[in-house]
Amino acid sequence: MSRISTGSPFETALGYSRAVVKGPWCFVSGTTGYDYAAMAMPDSAAEQARNAFATIFDTLRKAGFDPADIVRVQYTIIDPALVEEITPVLGEAMKVALPAATMVVAGLIRPEMKVEIEVTAFKG
Repeated sequence: MSRISTGSPFETALGYSRAVVKGPWCFVSGTTGYDYAAMAMPDSAAEQARNAFATIFDTLRKAGFDPADIVRVQYTIIDPALVEEITPVLGEAMKVALPAATMVVAGLIRPEMKVEIEVTAFKG
């Protein structure tokens, strides 16, 4: 088993790994839209989703996986009204993988967070 870190201060503070690899599986933690280089959160839900996918795809590559290996995705959004704004981003990011998907409407831990994305990948 291996653990992947992006160096995010949230990983250290909250005691989790960005991803855990166990055999042919890669479990990527819920990822929000922070730009970790600038430690800034864009206001747009679409930009948050793009940033989240960029972090997720980079994490998968570090773990030896490809975005096409994603078999499951869960989207958490704070408001159903955001679906229209983020749909093009989600469709573009998942157009090759076409994973099983769930979308949940719930509150997130910081008020600026609008989208959180969690994926599971399988290589086999």
